Amino acid sequence: MEVLKYNLKSGEKIILLEFELKKNLEPQDLNFINLPDPVKEKFASKLLILSGRGPIWLYGFMIHHFHPCKAIAIYDPRIDGAVIIESHSEEYKIGVVVKDIQ
Repeated sequence: MEVLKYNLKSGEKIILLEFELKKNLEPQDLNFINLPDPVKEKFASKLLILSGRGPIWLYGFMIHHFHPCKAIAIYDPRIDGAVIIESHSEEYKIGVVVKDIQ
């Protein structure tokens, strides 16, 4: 059962993961979400931007899953940019808003 649909858009330094819920999620649905592996898919060296509407616990699940990425940002349409919330690199500072997301 597909509960989440996503699309990856890859740039030179950034990868954008846009997602859409296929149903109203319940916590147990996390067991059925298959996200791409950033190491196997060879995008762990990039800034990952997450974009989509979902519950905060879904975002927590996704952030944990994508922890190997160089940095993670969350797109916020109110500021038309993505806020860096996790980083393993001096290149990406927490709290910085990335405006050019592709």
